[in-house]
Amino acid sequence: MCSIMCCTTKDVDREELLRAFDKTISRGPDMSRVEETATGYICFHRLAIMGLTASGMQPFSLGGDKLVCNGEIYRFRPLKHHLQGLGYTFESDSDCEILLPLWREYGVGMFALLDAEFALVLYDADADDYVAARDPIGIRPLYYGYKNGAIVFASEPKNLVGFVDGEILSFPPGCYYAKGKFCRFSDIAASGEKIGGDLDTVCAGIRDRLIAGVEKRLDADAPVGFLLSGGLDSSLVCSIGRRMLGKPIRTFAIGMDKDAIDLKYARQVADFIGAEHTEVYMTREMVLRSLEEVIAALGTFDITTIRASMGMYLLCKEISRTTDVRVLLTGEISDELFGYKYTDFAPSAQAFQEESQKRVRELHMYDVLRADRCISVNSLEARVPFGDLDFVKYVMSIDPELKLNRYGMGKYLLRRAFEGDWLPQSILYREKAAFSDAVGHSMVDDLKEYADGVYGDDWREIARKYDYHAMPFTKESLLYREIFEKYYPGQAGMIADFWMPNKSWEGCDVDDPSARVLSNYGKSGQ
Repeated sequence: MCSIMCCTTKDVDREELLRAFDKTISRGPDMSRVEETATGYICFHRLAIMGLTASGMQPFSLGGDKLVCNGEIYRFRPLKHHLQGLGYTFESDSDCEILLPLWREYGVGMFALLDAEFALVLYDADADDYVAARDPIGIRPLYYGYKNGAIVFASEPKNLVGFVDGEILSFPPGCYYAKGKFCRFSDIAASGEKIGGDLDTVCAGIRDRLIAGVEKRLDADAPVGFLLSGGLDSSLVCSIGRRMLGKPIRTFAIGMDKDAIDLKYARQVADFIGAEHTEVYMTREMVLRSLEEVIAALGTFDITTIRASMGMYLLCKEISRTTDVRVLLTGEISDELFGYKYTDFAPSAQAFQEESQKRVRELHMYDVLRADRCISVNSLEARVPFGDLDFVKYVMSIDPELKLNRYGMGKYLLRRAFEGDWLPQSILYREKAAFSDAVGHSMVDDLKEYADGVYGDDWREIARKYDYHAMPFTKESLLYREIFEKYYPGQAGMIADFWMPNKSWEGCDVDDPSARVLSNYGKSGQ
């Protein structure tokens, strides 16, 4: 991870700008630089992952043009070779150094060419214009606001709180900003022409593309590790990574000290693939002590995101403290593509598809946000193979009739795609446990109990002051909202709403986001 910021006016206090930018130095602790453009400032904190020498430091310059990018450009070497053929020279092994030459050659058309997860800002000196863009899923964060009428971009909202005037907004994924306007270059959730073929053909396409997505993300000059929950998604990423690297990988799992469901399954997977496995335990006291710092790091009030972040944050903190690992592969985004426990209640294939599209478009506010913040605040980089653009496009184009759970097992297509010797059968076909529950049911119960002790019978009256947007509906949600407002006052609009099952579907009108409350929650939750 890195941190970027760009203020498109010099009509600011430079010291105030630097203080705002330094709020995210944990994203890039290796080196920092602030440079002036003709009209503003462009800033970069670096976490060196590709091209570890100082020559890979940003902002990159080409003539008067400047660029900062928090991202990974996959398969960048063929593009670099092509650009060298056009006469461009390069000073580093950084993947992001190709971006300014691409801008010179293709302009805004370059964004649709990138196989990447990125957030970038560039200054075009000839046009005296600022251009910003974000990858189609929003895996890399980017926010914006206005200062003295000029737009300001930053990796996180904490950079902008107290610096910009008024509202902080999430930069829309799959869009670029140029000449003062936002334009879409990709709607990754929009399904293309339906993929034909029988079930085996479709599953082969899933398998091949996920393998390719993992393989790309193993390319790093810094040490790589894997988060392993013991669930299907992270287990598959670890198994593929082990096979692609041809050597033992380093896996990490976390659970409560007394009832972590998935630690034993993570250990089974690690033993099966021959991983160098580390288990971390957390206690009730650790969870409650970390709650406020987690919400401050996340910039959200969402219940699901916060619950699921507690274990991930504490695990990444331990990885950062005790190892040299700097890149972590994770299993996010599978649920949005293949279905949750609650999508078993989808009334039709079309309803399933529409729900999947909605979730993919909103991912940057929820699971993707969680993975980014929990990992980056600990000076690590997240890579998300299930977010590979080719993979997502393919799965979104599968006939949703095939994705409905008519097999007696959720995510059947993904499971079937990896039948064989990838995972133990007991793991491949195990019922899903929600991550926040799987680290230990007691963790969620502890958070609820703590919130219950903070508020009395008048909690609903307190919650009404937030009725303008996403009003809290439990004591737990009120607790999270009030901590959020302490760090991001008046900025709740950055998050669309609570991540909840689709209440309009029969069986999904519940008052808790955990899959545990659904009637179809399986034995994995015991």
